[in-house]
Amino acid sequence: MTNDITGAFLPAFLPPAALADPPSNAVAHRGLIYASIDGYRALELDLYVPADASSPVPLVVWIHGGAWIFGARSQPPGDWDPNLVFQSAIDAGLAVATIDYRHSREAPFPAQLHDSKAAVRYLRTFAPQLGIDADHIAVWGESAGGHLAALVALVNDPDLEGDIGATGVSSDVRAAVCFYPITNAATLPPTSDLPVNATQPPTPTEIMLEGSLWPYEEGLRRMSPLSYVRSDAPPMLLIHGEADRLVPVSQSQQLAQALKQVNADVHLITVPGLHHVFYAGDPEVHVGTAIEFLAGILKAPSPALGTK
Repeated sequence: MTNDITGAFLPAFLPPAALADPPSNAVAHRGLIYASIDGYRALELDLYVPADASSPVPLVVWIHGGAWIFGARSQPPGDWDPNLVFQSAIDAGLAVATIDYRHSREAPFPAQLHDSKAAVRYLRTFAPQLGIDADHIAVWGESAGGHLAALVALVNDPDLEGDIGATGVSSDVRAAVCFYPITNAATLPPTSDLPVNATQPPTPTEIMLEGSLWPYEEGLRRMSPLSYVRSDAPPMLLIHGEADRLVPVSQSQQLAQALKQVNADVHLITVPGLHHVFYAGDPEVHVGTAIEFLAGILKAPSPALGTK
């Protein structure tokens, strides 16, 4: 395992072909500013809606990974096909939005959760203009994005809702898919193989919580989806490789067990031999499983959500 997260995973640049083009058979709304915050860059999202839709379509909000330190909405994880997630959603008759959020060196937690919830509220607010169904929205992410997806699905604390962007509508979602998410920050292993007595670089969670509202231990609890388990949580699908050394499979197992204990609707898939970002496996298989799960929920009739 690396002793330098960004040095190992953050390339110095990305060639043009590494970024996702708009999926085919889709109407593209790119660079929508979902929140403007004093002193920060504009927060943007891209939205793709099936071009052949004759009525408002369900929406999936994709949240990228990157240890909360790096990554971008148009950058796929690892060596995945750049458009695997977005084209798969469109082909299933689902709209898909991909969002940027403030990284941890820009702002400490809970800024990342505030941003993710603001994106959902924006899309719900402007659903009629964008051709999406405001009552059928789900969230999906990988790694750090999977962590944020779990938080969006589970957190209903007004103090963690945030007040940026569009307000006055709900940030609730119908379902969540989390690929190899962090769920209990207090039990994450070290991200360094340096000797114990050596100077250790800050961990992603330490960077995430530097300058946060809470003491460190309380911050770990507050940023952990495990802290917000509730019986009325939306259906959740967790997929995690059993050989993942960066985010151990126990992270998904802890959340799944806690949700099952309160009779929430949770599905856990662990895959032998699979590493982080689904290295040593075929991501298309697991993306297909996620799409099937999301389409089954989002295309089913359900009552309208309330407002917050």
